[in-house]
Formats: sequence, C-alpha cells, structure tokens
Amino acid sequence: MFGFLKFLYYQTKRISPVILVLAALFLPVPANSSGNGAYRLRTVVIDPGHGGRDSGAVGRRSMEKDIVLAISLKLGEYINKYLPDVNVIYTRDTDEFVELHRRAEIANRNNADMFISIHANANPNRNAKGTDTFVLGRSKTKENLELAMKENAAILLEEDYDEQYEGFDPNSTESYIIFSMMQNTFLSQSLEFAAHVQSQFRERVGRVDRGVKQAEFVVLWQTTMPSVLVEVGFISNEDEERFLMSEQGQAYIASAIFRAFRDYKVSIERKSDALFASSGRNLNGNNSDEGKITPELTEGSAEDAGYKTVFKVQVGSSRNRIPLDSDFFGGVEGVEVFESDGLYRYVVGSATTLEDIVDFRKKMQQIFPDAFIVAVRRGSLISLQEALNGN
Repeated sequence: MFGFLKFLYYQTKRISPVILVLAALFLPVPANSSGNGAYRLRTVVIDPGHGGRDSGAVGRRSMEKDIVLAISLKLGEYINKYLPDVNVIYTRDTDEFVELHRRAEIANRNNADMFISIHANANPNRNAKGTDTFVLGRSKTKENLELAMKENAAILLEEDYDEQYEGFDPNSTESYIIFSMMQNTFLSQSLEFAAHVQSQFRERVGRVDRGVKQAEFVVLWQTTMPSVLVEVGFISNEDEERFLMSEQGQAYIASAIFRAFRDYKVSIERKSDALFASSGRNLNGNNSDEGKITPELTEGSAEDAGYKTVFKVQVGSSRNRIPLDSDFFGGVEGVEVFESDGLYRYVVGSATTLEDIVDFRKKMQQIFPDAFIVAVRRGSLISLQEALNGN
C-alpha cells in the first residue's frame, strides 16, 4: 500500500492541477486554440473498454468487449462526419487487449481535450437496466464501488501490474481509500459532459436514466483532461442485451453520445469566446494594463476594516509555487496565496458576507470553473463552518 501511495504522489506531482486547468485556457497561444487564441476542443480519445483476452461482462449471447467496440467506432464515425475539426483517436479499434495505464497514456500523449471510456454493465439481478455515466470520485454507494472494482480488475490481466500500479489491489477496499484524498482537477467539466450524455440517453433514446455518478475508476484517475466512463446498458438484461447487440441500438447509443459531445463542445467554446471578448486580453499574449481583470471585491481589504473573518474565492492550488503575476491566472489581479496541507492555495476577492462572495464566485467561475468559497481569519484559512459560527 505504501508503494501505491508513493506512486500516486509522484503521478500528481508531475503536473500541478492549477497549471493543467489554466494552461488549457490561458496560455498566450494554446495548443488547442482558434486563430484568435480562444480555446477549441480539438482532440477526443474514445476508449472501448476491455478487449482481447479481457471479455468484460458476459451476457447470454454477447460480450461487453464486442458491443462497446462497435458503439465506439460508430461514435468516432459520427464525430468525423459532423465535426471534422475534431481529431478522433481510439485506444483500440480492433479486438485487442490494452492495459489501463496505456489507455490513459494515449490520451495524455495526444493532449486530448476529452476522454470517453465506453462500457456495458451486468448484474446478477437480470431485471437491472439503464445507463450510468461516471466521473472520477469516491463511490457513495456499495454498488458503485463494486462496479469500479470489477472494471479495475482488468489490471490483473496485465503482465507487470504489480510493478506498474505499485501495489494497488483492485479487489481490496483498503486500496480505494486513497481516492478520497485525490483532487479531480476537471471535475466540473466532466460532470457537465456526463450530464449531457445522460440527458441524451433519457430524452432521445428512451433509456432508463440511472444518473451521473462518481467512482474510483483507474482509467479515469490517470487522465489529465475531462474524462467520463459511460455504462451504456446491462447485457445481463435480456431486452437491453438485444437492443445493444442490434445495429439500430448501437447507432442510437453512439448518436446520443455524439450529440452530448457536440453540445458540450459548443458550450465550452462559447464560454471561452465570451471570456476573451470580455477580458480585453491581448490575443498575441502580451497583457496590457487594460487587459487586466480586477475583481471588484479586492478594492480595499475587509480584514483591514476590522472584520475578524472574511470570505474569498479559491481559484486553484498547486504543489509548486506559481508567481502571482503569472499568465496562468488569466489576467486576474489581486491573487493571494496561502499555504495549507502541503499545497499553495490561490484566492481572490474579499467580502464580509456570504451573499457578496457567492455573487463574486459566479463571476470567477466564468474563468475558473472549479472556483469555490473559502474563509480566512487572522491570515489563515479556516473551515466555512467555523467562519459561520464565529463571524
């Protein structure tokens, strides 16, 4: 277990979370950008689960690996046809075994903007049916944990899994405790896309909506971009298996994921366009004073006015310190840094009431989607509960 903890530490230390988020949107000329510098979703990695000697779930007449490959290839065809500006990459396009860590490496190496892992579910209860879309996080139910353990068990088929995963045991619940300590840098984006997927399944394909959920999937943990794992239905259910094996059913499922991807792409690109239009940013990468974004709440300090506790908005964190005037902060002025729990935490704004800081956070979320409220007392971060009890 210690080896796995060490492995996770070095994985997360390689690229600090705040750099990953901000570099995608605010580098002077991002790799995935339009001609004017605004963000564009250029590359998607589609990951058909299992393959080769790993059949995945087994139904009465089908295997998961075959169904998800067919759906994945159709999804890629739709994206190529209707979104020709997007580069589609598959982790596998034939019946082959691909290690979990290699699937994430493919996405990371190609600087993907989205990772979509496609799977099919199974349950001893043959009446179970419906679709789920998962993002990385701590399982809130025993069912979610059991599903993650089942999908993660694929690493046991890898020849060097002990060395590659540093002692992580997919069948041991103790190994999953570490996920509660992890930060999912792209959680909000992943949740947004997942919601689009479930909406399409429910509204356009008539599938039972089992919701957007969180679980400890290894294949999602190692990716460095918004990522989801889609369970397209239960092949243990006779009716759903028949649907998923059919050409029409596969086309419906693939088109639903495609429409979700298209809607998500439009949404985030519009946000990026609005940000660049409103910020006055010099699109050649040189920020003038006119391009600086000065949060209204930073004019004057609530602490200086004698308040015991003030509320601020955290816009990022990192293990390595980042200069406060760095372009990584997208032209926002008044950034402060606090050290807490081994991390540098970057905050902006200052308000004495939750009402004011809530409104301010909404503005900051247009630039930093994962921004959240923190409290400061006598120069140190404190919990919101403590702040509300003592302010």
